[in-house]
Parts: sequence; C-alpha cells; structure tokens
Amino acid sequence: MMTDVNRKQKIAFLDDDLAYAETIQEWLSEAGFDVDHFATGLDFLRKFPNSQYDLCIFDWTLPDMEGPDVMVSIKLRSNKLPPIIFLTGRSEEDDIVRVIESGADDYVVKPASRQMLMARINALLRRTQPEYTNATICDFGGLKIDTKQRLVLLDGEEVKLTDKELDLAWYFLRNVGVLLSRTHLMQVVWGSTADVETRKVDVHVSHLRTKLKLTPEFGWKLSSIYQQGYRLERAE
Repeated sequence: MMTDVNRKQKIAFLDDDLAYAETIQEWLSEAGFDVDHFATGLDFLRKFPNSQYDLCIFDWTLPDMEGPDVMVSIKLRSNKLPPIIFLTGRSEEDDIVRVIESGADDYVVKPASRQMLMARINALLRRTQPEYTNATICDFGGLKIDTKQRLVLLDGEEVKLTDKELDLAWYFLRNVGVLLSRTHLMQVVWGSTADVETRKVDVHVSHLRTKLKLTPEFGWKLSSIYQQGYRLERAE
C-alpha cells in the first residue's frame, strides 16, 4: 500500500456477518491495508474518536443500530470524516439515495466481487486523498518501491529493474487480488492498444516473478489466468 511515511492506509470495517467479514478482511489485508473489524455500531463508535481511519466500510443492518445512524453519529462527533462506503445487501434505489444524500461517498451491493470492491476503494482514496496517488514510497512489507527515485528494495537490497518492469511491478502491487488482462496492462503501462504486443507482458511478468521473488515461498503468487491475464495475490 502506498504512503509517504511508510504507514499503511487504515480501514474500519463494520459488519456483523463474521464469515463474510473474514473474507473481506482477507481481501483488504492482502491488498496492503490495515483493517479494524467491528461487529456492532457501538463498538465502532467507542473506537472511532481515538483512531485515524483513511476509509470506512459500513454494512446497513447491525445488531444494535443501522449503518446510516452510525454515519450520522460520527458526523456529530467529528468535523472531518473519512470517506465512507456502504457495503450492504440492500439494493433499493431509495436506500441508495438516502445514504448518499446523508453523506456516504459510495454504495456497493453485496455480494461484491474482490475486483469490484478494490476498484471502488482505490478510486475513492484517489479522489479524497491526493497523497494516495502522489506518494513516493510504496511499502509492501519486505518489498518497497520509491517512485520518485525509481528504486526497488527487496528486504533492504536494491533490485535492478528496467523502467517498464518497475512500472508494471508498481501497478500489480497497487492492484493485489485484481485480475488484470494483458490488453489492460499494455494500455496502462505501455500506452499501447496493439494486441500483438501483449507478449511483452508475458516476458516482463516472467522477469518480475524472478527478480522480486513473487512466488509462494516468499509470500506472493503471481498467477497466469488462462486467456484472461494475470493476478498478484498474497500466498497463504
């Protein structure tokens, strides 16, 4: 996850479905976020005043109060709110309009795919936190990328990458868990739309897998998905 002070972005996740919450927590952690999970609105409200969250994800229906009421409560407690996404099974238009007009920044209907949820989170952070996009230090545990100095460090040792390898590594690490097509990678990293050039992606991915040790024994899995593209994930 990117930060200019080597601090992980911190997310508060409020949902009382423990099995579902475990899955979402895993997705967020694998993407490099620091996650605090809460099963009740009151538990969250007790912690909120003393915590600095970069983003909140709320379910609507909770054992003790409703998600929109939690949102109103923190608005009364703080002059500056983190961006808020509602992740809920309620899909009626009136519900969506109600929470958006009350101050929520986005609304995602369950069940949400990992790719959809991560895209919404990253887009919201880019809109609300310019430093999320402009940060110079990208910290992924033992792997760090300094986008200003164009340096990559693996366990404190510099790894020599070409410019395109660095750009591709940075993009993969910003989209952990997201399936990225070869065509999409060509467009983003190379600025090309020619399908015939997608073999460049395969070659560069192979180099990254070796140079950055993106293999299960080192905690990563950079997988080729047949006829679809590539996905970088944390290995169990």
